[in-house]
Amino acid sequence: MVNSKTAKWIRKAHRYLGIFLGIQFLMWTISGMYFSWTDIDEIHGDQFKNQKPKQTAFSDLLGTGQLNSKQPIQTLELLEIAKEPYYWINEAKLYNAKTGEEKDGITKEEAREVAQRYILPELKIAAIKRIEEVGDHHEYRGRPLPAYEISYETPQNLKAYVAVENGAFQTVRHRDWRWFDFLWMTHTMDYDTRDNFNTLLLRSFSLLGLITVLSGFVLWYISSPSIRKIKKQI
Repeated sequence: MVNSKTAKWIRKAHRYLGIFLGIQFLMWTISGMYFSWTDIDEIHGDQFKNQKPKQTAFSDLLGTGQLNSKQPIQTLELLEIAKEPYYWINEAKLYNAKTGEEKDGITKEEAREVAQRYILPELKIAAIKRIEEVGDHHEYRGRPLPAYEISYETPQNLKAYVAVENGAFQTVRHRDWRWFDFLWMTHTMDYDTRDNFNTLLLRSFSLLGLITVLSGFVLWYISSPSIRKIKKQI
């Protein structure tokens, strides 16, 4: 059997580890329950979107040789912005597919029309603003800037984002997504990018958590009357 001094040390270590790790264990449990009881499609905001935005068919479009551009073309995408066709070339330049003129970003009104193609028509726009930069913890982090932030009159504080450079609809954010994002941060313990599972902090807490659980098993073993009876019989 383990001597009393060692047993006392194990109990003390187990107790203090439990206190130190308790809050994080609680956050892991709460966030895990939230993830398992929520619909990920609703977190993505699919309930606010038109599932299949109607794609307009265009005719009489210019060839790439008729554009006011001398750059070699590596990639080309046909986009619709406010019912007009545009070529998005090399993921950097936007050209009107009918006039060949280069377009330097979209306007606020064009962003409104782009959003209306993707968001349910019954939702009313409350405000539109242009954002040039965002912080590391902003809900639009990691996406093209500048962009238009379009707020809607909803209890969920719904916002849609449209990139200025090419008018591409980016994403929607709402109250449940923000809760999910916060709990995901506490779950991964990545307080910068949210998605790094290899942080030193997470590894340390995981290791300490394992030690806490193992010390609990050890305490049960050395203090269990049943184990003592079995050892005496042996």
